[in-house]
Amino acid sequence: TARATDRKLPQTPRAAPFLDPRRPSFPPPRPPQRRGLPPAKCNSSAASGNLEGVEATMVLTDDEIYAIKMMRMGDDDDAPVLNAMQAVKAATLGGSADIDVHWILYCGTLVFMMQTGFAMLCAGSIRAKNAQNILLKNLLDACVGAILFWATGYAFAYGQSGSDKNWFIGNNWFFLLKGYEGAAGYHNWFFQFAFAATAATIVSGAVAERCSMAAYAGYSAFLTGFVYPVVVHWVWSPTGWLSAWKATGNKSALLNVGVVDFAGCGVVHMVGGAAAGIGAAVLGPRIGRFAGENPGPIKGHSMPLVVLGTFFLWVGWYGFNPGSTLYIGGVSTVASRVAVTTTLSAASGGVANLFIHYRLSQTYDVAEMCNGILAGLVSITSACPVVEPWAAVVIGPIGAVFYTLGAKLLVKLEIDDAVNATPVHYFAGCWGLLAPALFARPQHMREAYGNADVAGLFYTGQGNMLACNFVALIAITIWVGALMTPFFILLKKAGWFRVPENIEIEGLDDSKHGGSAYGIELAAADVRKAAERV
Repeated sequence: TARATDRKLPQTPRAAPFLDPRRPSFPPPRPPQRRGLPPAKCNSSAASGNLEGVEATMVLTDDEIYAIKMMRMGDDDDAPVLNAMQAVKAATLGGSADIDVHWILYCGTLVFMMQTGFAMLCAGSIRAKNAQNILLKNLLDACVGAILFWATGYAFAYGQSGSDKNWFIGNNWFFLLKGYEGAAGYHNWFFQFAFAATAATIVSGAVAERCSMAAYAGYSAFLTGFVYPVVVHWVWSPTGWLSAWKATGNKSALLNVGVVDFAGCGVVHMVGGAAAGIGAAVLGPRIGRFAGENPGPIKGHSMPLVVLGTFFLWVGWYGFNPGSTLYIGGVSTVASRVAVTTTLSAASGGVANLFIHYRLSQTYDVAEMCNGILAGLVSITSACPVVEPWAAVVIGPIGAVFYTLGAKLLVKLEIDDAVNATPVHYFAGCWGLLAPALFARPQHMREAYGNADVAGLFYTGQGNMLACNFVALIAITIWVGALMTPFFILLKKAGWFRVPENIEIEGLDDSKHGGSAYGIELAAADVRKAAERV
């Protein structure tokens, strides 16, 4: 169990409690807990005035403990009494295991609901003749991902065996055995699984309409069972080499800060986005996309599904980002700020991308506004707890620019990403991973990470965080490229990666799934006759 004393906050002088302007609003929220570990237990004796053991089990500053003692002594000044009551309330709430577990399960459910968003978005973005196929692949992501994350994924991400603290990969709790239940908690596995499934599902749209089912299931297993969990261990495990949670005050973290990636801009989105781009490049474009008689963009069949999927994903992000506090008691201010910055980045990214693509095409493209919203959501995922609302309004539109540049680059390279998953998740994700290094406010770094020594370049002129996050950007890209490129190439060489050309032309629903997703079976002759009558 993580102890409150693991990360001590800078403390104010005992002689002048509650008056130091450097302190946040009272009571200060405790820094987010190390990902994957259970919340600290609350010593309920604090509520009765017994302070013995409180400092070891609650996040109380010296000022708050002093105020509680003043309350017990009957101090004439009402201010310490009122503040002490708030401190006890915050500490008691913060240590409530039931409340924290409920928060994690609730937010994990929202994150898992993002699978619905991916399914709707992908289905609407492709042709109707392949709708069932892409829906089945989204279902496979959830099912295969759950099994592999249970078997090996969580162990590689967070498993630690005794004193063996591996900086590269976890080594315990395979199949959730060897004391997992007593050391962590099932709610943590559920929350982390939802993130792993999200990373895997990003690829489904990029390789849509021509990828074989067996190859896709194999990819999903490999990513959720090994590739993604190793990156999680690097950044979110206390022993990972890029972790911001390595020691008290983060003093032993890389460059005194580690990687600030609060909800997974690099860990989740860059991993999934890089794998999507590599898969699409190795698999090759769809028939008619860049060659043939009339090459060009291949339109999706249902804009309502695209918009519905986008809204589902946006809602899911309110579990993805605020839920990454990993508990709610005592950090409600941080979680609330995260919700606000998430909203503003999405909104500004959507509006910016709408007008960017209007200037490029002279049309108000609904799909591009949806992608702008998603690019804004991806871009804020790292920085959401440490930036001001105004910064979120800046970060979202820059994410839309990165998305647009990434989409143009893929077309130039003739890489056919059917839903633009790579530009949204990898290119906007690269920007999002760097954003906190520029915009992180010192007070918010203290509140969210317990680190008052390092903040964004624009506030302090420090380059520590920028260097750390850039190292993570390069490391994640190399790791995913080094593993997924040969994996996809081997699938292609074995003839397992792509469906035959005649099946691709006919449509995967008719050839593999028994007919249209919408129950519409029209012979080609009937279609021609109907067209002649019109």
